[in-house]
Amino acid sequence: MADDLDALLTDSKRASRALGVAPAGQRHEAIRAIATAIEAATDRILAANAEDLERGRESGLAEGMLDRLLLDERRIAGLAAAARALAELPDPIGEVLRERTLPNGLELTEVRVPFGVVGVIYEARPNVTVDLACIGLGSGNAVVLRGGSAAERTNAALVEAIQDAVEGEGLPREVVQTIDRFGRDGAGRLMRARGLIDLLVPRGSAALIDRVVTESTVPVIETGAGVVHAFVDRAADLPMALDIVLNAKTQRTSVCNALETVLVHRDIAETAVPAIAVALQQAGVTIHADDALPGVDAAAPLGEGGWATEHLSMDVAIGVVDDLDAAIEHVNAFGTHHTDTIITDDADAAARFLAEVDSAVVMHNASTRFTDGGEFGFGAEVGISTQKAHARGPMGLPELTSTKWIVRGSGQVRA
Repeated sequence: MADDLDALLTDSKRASRALGVAPAGQRHEAIRAIATAIEAATDRILAANAEDLERGRESGLAEGMLDRLLLDERRIAGLAAAARALAELPDPIGEVLRERTLPNGLELTEVRVPFGVVGVIYEARPNVTVDLACIGLGSGNAVVLRGGSAAERTNAALVEAIQDAVEGEGLPREVVQTIDRFGRDGAGRLMRARGLIDLLVPRGSAALIDRVVTESTVPVIETGAGVVHAFVDRAADLPMALDIVLNAKTQRTSVCNALETVLVHRDIAETAVPAIAVALQQAGVTIHADDALPGVDAAAPLGEGGWATEHLSMDVAIGVVDDLDAAIEHVNAFGTHHTDTIITDDADAAARFLAEVDSAVVMHNASTRFTDGGEFGFGAEVGISTQKAHARGPMGLPELTSTKWIVRGSGQVRA
């Protein structure tokens, strides 16, 4: 099996070289072909997904993970639509970033180029399989996917349809490969495949991300868990705040940009906290707090992680803070630098929050659920980077490129 994995990664490296020089038109047609292929294979994909879901329920997989795992006809149609939208985006490969001519006549040009082979480790997210295949093609990168045992059958059905589509457009099948069959050991070896894997992106739980960051010898772009905040300032429009908080918490709970903590300015707490709590409770959300909340009879205690808990469920923490300074301090201390929003009609307070909160995405009067590659107009995303090097926030096509310098001379030598 070890030799099989080495051969698979070697094949991916070889395929990446062919893909990296393939014309944009050919790569875009392959993405469109993927959209058509997964639509045509819907019945087979859903049957495989049903098996994964059944195994997940039997093994006690959390409801949030089961929701992430679920594919249905609507979600598959959405994946196909996102793929077709991505195929219409500008091609980043070869984009000129800088150019100049030196006094000695040398002509310098910095251009975007693919990384080569991008490995991604993720959990129970078969939609990510399609997104990554399309983003890889769009950015000229081969992808090696470890989608986890929970979605193994679904991922296998998806990758088979994807490979057939890619091959039908004249590109190597190996530009998209899965190593799910190699299990946890395969993930570990992927982390150590320096020279064959050019970049590794983990997507999933904090434990998964910590493992990859700690153990990998391959360069890593870190995506983070989402302990996401909404600060309801004293100058907030309360009906707007209720709409934003409800959407951010309940529109979909199992994703990293879902709201986990609501902070309320003390000056409006007597009015705002009960209104927010009632609206959330009526929607089926359990309120957590570390102290008594005005107008809330029975808040549950905070989770084991305290204010740093990522629930990914119909649970939210509510806290009262003295002022804007305390809100900013709380977010920076307990958040995961993912997405945080302020709800206020005070332009100065909003400006301070946007400037001083150290997160990949900061918002004013908007739901955190908009932190998403599709919503940002990227078609799809590799993940949401919470680090500061190279890429931060939702990562689309340009974020999966590196650069090279092209130097053209006419016989110059250095003195």
